[in-house]
Amino acid sequence: MFNAFTKALSESLRTLGPSQATRGVAQLKSLSVVSTIPTKTPLLNHTHEAAQSRRLLPERSGVLATKIGMMTWFEPNGDTFPCTVLEVDRLQVTHTKTLEKDGYYAVQVGAGSKDHNKVTRPLLGHFARAEVAPKRYVAEFQVKSAKGLLPLGTVIAADHIKEGQFVDIKSRSKGKGFAGVMKRHHFHGLRATHGTTKKHRSAGSMGPSQDPGRVLPGKKMAGHMGFQNVTIQNSKVIKVDAEKGIILIKGPVSGAKGTVVKVSDAIKKLDAYAK
Repeated sequence: MFNAFTKALSESLRTLGPSQATRGVAQLKSLSVVSTIPTKTPLLNHTHEAAQSRRLLPERSGVLATKIGMMTWFEPNGDTFPCTVLEVDRLQVTHTKTLEKDGYYAVQVGAGSKDHNKVTRPLLGHFARAEVAPKRYVAEFQVKSAKGLLPLGTVIAADHIKEGQFVDIKSRSKGKGFAGVMKRHHFHGLRATHGTTKKHRSAGSMGPSQDPGRVLPGKKMAGHMGFQNVTIQNSKVIKVDAEKGIILIKGPVSGAKGTVVKVSDAIKKLDAYAK
């Protein structure tokens, strides 16, 4: 009986076309689809060196400056706009870091001067190894590769930053002290009348009730305002005076007068510098 069924099936397949005979039948296009040989999955390149190569970093060190104040800049056509005056004071390389020893490339610079009687002995030895006088401010600039490292004691002048280029500026904003939600987060406040008593500038309800039964992290509340690290990207350099150590930046820079400012090549304009 089985042989008769097989014979009838084969005869029916002969009468059908190739498209009709394969309709609804699973087909194996290639033998390589089903692998019977176990293969190892290639490991992803998660090494520290590979992660460092993927980071978007400037090719050279930046400049450590001090905010002097603001002024008005006049263009030849009569246009005016505000600008910030930065001063570079006795900036020298005090230390360098390498990928083999520290895990990344960086240039440490020091600016200003400080009485050696007010400097700790470890820092005195640190500056002595670089053969530089004790510095008041010290900062670090990460660079892409070893090409951006500078010899110890190298003097970095204000013309290290070129006129017309774009820079990223990092500084600390002005501290405003303890502020309420209306000043700190621009809340509208509660109603002026209709039963509101001593809560006109309050934040109101915190939101959560029985579920989740707690105030979620990050809720905007009253607290310390300002005195935070701020980064301003793509600021344009208007003028550089190497003799006086002055750099003029178009627009404002966060912080009060005397704030220490880190100026480096704009991270979003690195392709323009490479050309």
